[in-house]
Amino acid sequence: MDSVRSADGTVLSVHTSGHGPALLLVHGTSADHTRWSGVAPELEKRFSVFYMDRRGRGDSGDGPSYHVMREAEDVASVVEAIGQPVRILGHSYGALCAMEAALLTDEIARMVLYEPPIPTGVTMYADGVPDRMQGLLDAGEPERALEVFFREVVRMPEEELDAYRRLPMWQQRIKLAPTIPREMAIDRTYVFEPEKFAGLDIPVGLYLGGDSPELFRSAVATAEAALPNATIVVLPGQQHVAMDTDPDLFLREVFRFLLDG
Repeated sequence: MDSVRSADGTVLSVHTSGHGPALLLVHGTSADHTRWSGVAPELEKRFSVFYMDRRGRGDSGDGPSYHVMREAEDVASVVEAIGQPVRILGHSYGALCAMEAALLTDEIARMVLYEPPIPTGVTMYADGVPDRMQGLLDAGEPERALEVFFREVVRMPEEELDAYRRLPMWQQRIKLAPTIPREMAIDRTYVFEPEKFAGLDIPVGLYLGGDSPELFRSAVATAEAALPNATIVVLPGQQHVAMDTDPDLFLREVFRFLLDG
């Protein structure tokens, strides 16, 4: 599978590798399918892995207007195109897209959702952060805008950010920084409706870093209350990117949940 056409006609790039049951990976903000490169070899030993580029990133196209529900439709379109029951691993914003997609298709077998940024009333960022980031982007300084995002929105500790800058994916994240502001608007453009999920009985693992800030703790608790068959899995000593900071722990927990059934 090289590409899938979504409900609104947007062409989505999907890279495939590995052997085993189908696993769709849905990346988060400021990323594309390459963000999984550190854990990809181990995942491909257990699964047929489908790496999608979310719209506006990598080799995927983009639509004339943006809303998170278009991304949910994207995920559902890829799931339907795979043609068999699919496990999903969604990270951050991609986890929210996957959660909404589960209401659009019956072909999802189980999901791991790692810190979906559900708006819960907890302040996501200080006043002026989006404008400051957009100003940096307009001034041709995408790396500085990206640093603001990780420091002031993700709340990544400085030592973790220093390590992150040294990863090969950092340069790709700089290129994708212009896609961040439209996702940061989620607290104004998206309303979480827990009642919609009352009949969604597929197993869902809600993964949470043990050291993650209240923003993500509140979001995961909200998701657990809405999902009938959800389990919170805490990753000790981790925050938002355990696949990078402790890949062995991350993979162990992912395998335990996604291969259990």
